[in-house]
This record gives sequence, structure tokens and C-alpha cells, in this order.
Amino acid sequence: MPSWRLRTLALFTALVQPVIASAAQETRAWATIVAQAKGQTVYWNAWGGDERTNAFIAWTGDAVRQRYGITLRQVKLKDTAEAVSRVVAEKSAGRDTGGSVDLIWLNGPNFLAMKSQGLLYGPFSAALPNYAYVDTLHKRSNVIDFTVPVDGLAAPWRLAQFVYMYDSARLRPPEVPRSAAELLAYARQHPGRVTHPTVRNFLGATFLKQALYDLVPDPAVLQQPATDASFSAVTAPLWAWYDQLRPTLWREGREFPESGPAQRQLMNDGAIDIHMSFDPAEAAVSIASQLLPASVRVFVMARGTIGNTSFVAIPYNAAHKEAAMVVADFLLEPATQARAQDPAWGGNLTVLDLAKVPAAQRALFAPKLVMPGLPTHEELGATLLEPHPSWMTRIAAEWERRYSR
Repeated sequence: MPSWRLRTLALFTALVQPVIASAAQETRAWATIVAQAKGQTVYWNAWGGDERTNAFIAWTGDAVRQRYGITLRQVKLKDTAEAVSRVVAEKSAGRDTGGSVDLIWLNGPNFLAMKSQGLLYGPFSAALPNYAYVDTLHKRSNVIDFTVPVDGLAAPWRLAQFVYMYDSARLRPPEVPRSAAELLAYARQHPGRVTHPTVRNFLGATFLKQALYDLVPDPAVLQQPATDASFSAVTAPLWAWYDQLRPTLWREGREFPESGPAQRQLMNDGAIDIHMSFDPAEAAVSIASQLLPASVRVFVMARGTIGNTSFVAIPYNAAHKEAAMVVADFLLEPATQARAQDPAWGGNLTVLDLAKVPAAQRALFAPKLVMPGLPTHEELGATLLEPHPSWMTRIAAEWERRYSR
């Protein structure tokens, strides 16, 4: 079953069932939690499609083993809905303890599905000592995920922003498209030089959400759940735009890269001019790793691009809740966040408010070197809030209906 169908089914189930109350607030002393975590194994279900993220998770495993006696195992997923479906199946089978999933990297439709069905442990985030450093005021996506209040049921661990990359050896800045209309014009002028990941992949779906932001008269409507009536009316300009765009795409829009790395390879091969990512540091890191030409640079749309927060959550029936909380807290340590922000490790934007971080640790966030292709804060422009999850699932389903035959 395609991954977008799993997301859609999970979301649909969540919306039609009554909300089930979550567990009580975590109130145990932190020292007690740490002591009980020793010797536990955390099965962290996380998307496994990025080598740097996998390496960072492996480094995290080494660190928590040495410091806390915790074993961390990454369960690499092609789609987060795989883990959500596993927890749903365990609940249906009455497996309310000893679950196979201890920690999940999730946000958006998957978080909404699990929260709505009472599948999450907590609230627990306020019990994490390092949560005190989290920016809950200026980085609202740390507490509101795709318009859904997090309510302490997940802990943030990294920020992301949708960006585009272009090869400056082929494009000059005046040619770089800064809107959906300009992107269509560029694709028409350069047939076959633009593409996007399949919409079954989150990057492909975000590409369409980003275009919709640019095409809809009032983007505020995207912060409300999509209904049959609103979806049809609001997305009409998107499908009219995409109908014109598709024939101009790489391989005339009959095939699409399966993922971001697959699209990156097309750019490195010189087959396309524009690549996209949810990682503003991907261009710089890929240049350093010789996965992209040294001439690649980052750009965003004139009105800004979508940004969100990645969270880790603990299923209600997790077998090793204490160790999962310790891992979640470790991810929020200033030293860990600084390492994750280093482009050599991930280039992830931090979820912390650096004004809250002690000065000695704040210094860890200073850039260590200048890297070609690494955008400045000013170049990243405005960050747009994620639409309500129902827009993503409906857009993916509608794209499948219209274009996958």
C-alpha cells in the first residue's frame, strides 16, 4: 500500500473516532526516571532515508550507552506511518504494555493520528530537564504541530525549513524562480529541467503545499481543517497550475524521483536545474561530500517557505518509557543541539532559545567555518506555518487520483 494511503487511513481513523484521554502527567523525579532507564533498550522508529541523520542517531546511541547504560536501536522506516500502524495494531490486539515501539520521530498527520486516538504517553516533555531551554515563544512550531497543540505529548528535537537549490553555473540569480508562477515559466522555458519527488514522499507533498501557499488568495484558510467544499475550492488554482507544469517536467512528468536523495542525484548528474529539501544545510553538506557541484546555492520563495519542527513521541504502550524520556532529554541538551546544527553532522536548525542557554554552552552554536552553499538566516527569509494535516493527506490523495494512472 502506498505510504500516503497509510497516512490517509491513519488520519481518517483518528478523525472519526472519539478522542481517548492520554495518560497522566509524568511527575516522577528525574533521578528516578534515569535510574529506571539504566539497562533498557529503546527502539527508536525513525525515517531512515538520510545518511547524516542515521549517523547522528548512531552517535546518540553511543553517547546514551556510555552515560546512562541505555541501548538505542534505530528501526529505519520508509514512512512514519509504518510505526503508527504498528501501534494501532497492538492496541487493537489488546497489547497495552510491552509495546514494540519506544520512541517515534514524527509530526503532522502521524502526530495528529496518534494524539487523537490516545496512542501517546504523557504529557511528559515538561519532565525533561533540558526542555527548559526550548523556545516556546518565538518558535511556535515547537508547541503547535501543523496547527495541532502538542500538549506535552512529544518533545521537539530539530527544526526544518523547505528550501530549493539551483546550480549557479547554469542559472543566474535573476533567473531563479521566486514564486509558483515563475517556476512554471522557468519550466516552460527549460523543458525537462525541473522535477519533484513523488507526492507519495513527504518532500513531493510539501512541494505542492508550498505551491498552494503561493497560489491561494488567503493562506489563512490552510490553518483550518480541509473539508470537501473548502478543499475543492481552495486547491482549484493548484491543479490548474500543476496541469500546465506537469508536461514540462523531467520525463514529461511520467516519472518522478522516489526521494530527495534521488532528486539530488539527478542534479549532480546535470539532468535537472533545481532540487528541493527540508534541510537548509543540505547544499553545503552535499558540496563538501561531492554529492552536488560546488556551484549549487540555496533559494526560497519571495513569500517565504514552509517550516516545521520534528518531534519524538512515546507510544502509550512503550516497553521502555523511562529510557525513551532520557533519550528525548539528551536530544535537547545544548551540546547535542549544537552538534546537530553543525553542517558536518546535520545542519539542523536548533529548537532552543539560545538566550536561555548558559553562555559557555551558547558558544558551541557559533559557526565553525564558512561553507559554500550554506544560506544565512536572512537568505532563508520568512518561515510559513505548516497547513493543517488534512491538507497534506487530501492533496496527496487527489494527486494520486489525477496523475497516477
